[in-house]
Amino acid sequence: MKPTVYIDTHACPVTAETLAVARACGAPAVIAGNSTQNLARHIQHGDPRTSRDGFWVDTLPVGVGADAADFAIVQELERGNVVVAQDIGLVAMALGRGARAIGVRGRVHTLATIDLDIHIRHEERKVRRQRGRTRGPAPFEDNDRERLAANLRRLVEESLRESE
Repeated sequence: MKPTVYIDTHACPVTAETLAVARACGAPAVIAGNSTQNLARHIQHGDPRTSRDGFWVDTLPVGVGADAADFAIVQELERGNVVVAQDIGLVAMALGRGARAIGVRGRVHTLATIDLDIHIRHEERKVRRQRGRTRGPAPFEDNDRERLAANLRRLVEESLRESE
């Protein structure tokens, strides 16, 4: 079975780029998000919506609530799938299930790096709880989109080769 690309659309500025990579590589894709979002707007006219050999795309609408999409995605994941997410908690769960994970700015996450990422998130939350300030993310730029597309293509192609 071909690996599937899962997109967590919560605060995801690269849904179109992710679907373009999936189309180009012939990998299935699932767009997951809050049921109040219009997830189907990301699907192009003519995109197959059912499971076929090659690219197809579907939506995974989930209920309203913190982390609802994250848990829905994790339940669906199989080894070799690829997750595009900004949420480091979802990334950690995906890696734990044997999936590959990439951030919306194109950073590939691994089991070797996830512990430090979780630690940094924890420390920054502690500072904010004490009314301290932490640096926010840099502005999202075109080179972030390009890095995401290049690194995602590599991850998907690796997953496809391994599934053969």
